[in-house]
Amino acid sequence: MKLLNKHIKPILLTFSLFMAVHVISQTQQPKTRILFLFDASQSMLGQWEGEQKIKVATRLLSNLMDSLKPIKNMEVGLRIYGHQFSVAQGNRSCQDSKLEVPFKPNNYNAIKAKLSNIYPIGTTPIAYSLEQTKNDFPPCDNCKNIIILITDGKEECGGDPCAVALALKKNGVTLKPFVIGMGLDIEIADAFKCVGNYYGADNATSFENVLGIIIKQIMNNTTVQVNLLDQNGLPTETDVNMTFYNSYTKQIEYNFIHTINHRGNPDTIPLNHANEYDLVVHTLPPVSKKNITITPGIHNVIALDAPQGYLEMEMNGFNEYKDLKCIVRKKDSDKTFHVQDFSKTTKYIVGDYDLEILTLPKTEVNNINIKQSHTTKVFIPEPGLGIFFLPSSGVASILLEKDNKLEWIYNISPNTDRETIVLQPGNYRLVYRGKNIKNVIYTKEKSFKITSGTSTQVRL
Repeated sequence: MKLLNKHIKPILLTFSLFMAVHVISQTQQPKTRILFLFDASQSMLGQWEGEQKIKVATRLLSNLMDSLKPIKNMEVGLRIYGHQFSVAQGNRSCQDSKLEVPFKPNNYNAIKAKLSNIYPIGTTPIAYSLEQTKNDFPPCDNCKNIIILITDGKEECGGDPCAVALALKKNGVTLKPFVIGMGLDIEIADAFKCVGNYYGADNATSFENVLGIIIKQIMNNTTVQVNLLDQNGLPTETDVNMTFYNSYTKQIEYNFIHTINHRGNPDTIPLNHANEYDLVVHTLPPVSKKNITITPGIHNVIALDAPQGYLEMEMNGFNEYKDLKCIVRKKDSDKTFHVQDFSKTTKYIVGDYDLEILTLPKTEVNNINIKQSHTTKVFIPEPGLGIFFLPSSGVASILLEKDNKLEWIYNISPNTDRETIVLQPGNYRLVYRGKNIKNVIYTKEKSFKITSGTSTQVRL
């Protein structure tokens, strides 16, 4: 890197925000920890608006320290790179990066003192320095960790800051930088877009203004409102679990029950804006939205179409079944997404469904339409009882007679000679052979009919 380039490299400021993977409580206010990653490579001796870039950057940072002092529940730290090994003396090092001021309460003056005593002499190992920052934050269960990277140019050691950022995301350290470029040309700006969000600044005043905006975003609460929309586009749907996953790590970040607050609006939830999220709302079937970006410092609204109605099943008479279930599938699909208790009214996304009620034999009801805020009722016939008396224990099956065909329904226990079975109305056959009989010709069968609400004895 030359001491003075023909074309002066602009200063850029990259804010990288990430939050600890685990938090003690989703409602407990986290401690804010800001690590300043400062470029002291020799190119910072270059001029910008008639002043050395190093002086502009250190002055703005020192002013920022004074602004941060009154803020409670905050700690700061300082890592510097490019200040230990002189390129001019042939001592270039791509590991020239050091944590100069570790995190501790009220160390703002220590950072200001260090900034006033650095001199740019080295190269620019941006990717290496970014990677080292993961070791600078002491363990904390409920901290919001922020990296602010200040540099005047591009990576000079062959590293890939974008790859480092992606690796941090995949490892659960969510790196989502804000890049402020002072006079940054298009080529360099484009190179940093894969690292984070870019903000241009044409002079020191606009640079300072953007810096203030970003700090305000960091300190302000970021909230999210999830609107579950009905068929009229209104956010009336509620009372359902919703899970926020990290888009990169696929880990669960937050889990909430959607709630309408006392004002009649979807309740707000606090989210770490540094992450991108995949949201799954556990309706039946679930609805989802991927790669959700949260804008920091404001109230964000996430809308999903989730119109719902109800399904209720009833027996035309007394229900003899114990714990009767119903398999629910989307119309013309063979994939089961829910098994509903027969006696419970259940909410579904509006649409058409096929039901398989696990009576004996099973009852299929197809093309059931669920409408918005409406209860769709499905009625099935009352069953009857079949009371079976066998000559002795053996092999015995019950088959349904339908359309001149026999369909297997049930096997009677081979260790009993009597059994009572709940059956749907219809025509059946009992087929039997004694346990110790060795000839097929001794198979016995008997036809019988089951009627709703009655008991039928079948004897062989």
